[in-house]
Amino acid sequence: MLTTLRTANLALLILFPISWFAPLLKAGLLPLFSLSEISVISGLQSLWGTDPVLALLVTALALFAPMMKTIGIALIHFGLLKRKLIPVLSWLGKLAMADVFLIALYVVVAKGIGVGRVETAWGLYLFTACILASLVISTLTQRQAKD
Repeated sequence: MLTTLRTANLALLILFPISWFAPLLKAGLLPLFSLSEISVISGLQSLWGTDPVLALLVTALALFAPMMKTIGIALIHFGLLKRKLIPVLSWLGKLAMADVFLIALYVVVAKGIGVGRVETAWGLYLFTACILASLVISTLTQRQAKD
């Protein structure tokens, strides 16, 4: 079981950065024109120019929180960090999940306004899967620590 958890967690170290550059949404103003792809990174680039405080918050939640958690869980799996820190690392994962809900909220709002067209892209599913996998891995690691 530990080997499976280690492998899955280490895979997240590769999958998270891929999900940051993958298209989350495709958006456009008019139905006849092509849609622009929006990724976590392109969204952050836009935010830094308009709202640095929000950009800092999203950077912390979308990039740093999941990677810190994944690295922390890996250190626990390899015996380099105390298992007592698992609840703190799980909390970081829940913060990262907030990003997925924000993106979903943006899609609902954009579709509700009806001004343009918004479609979800494969990167949203990858990013969501990474966050959910991270939550499952930390939960299973915590259960294993209690045994």
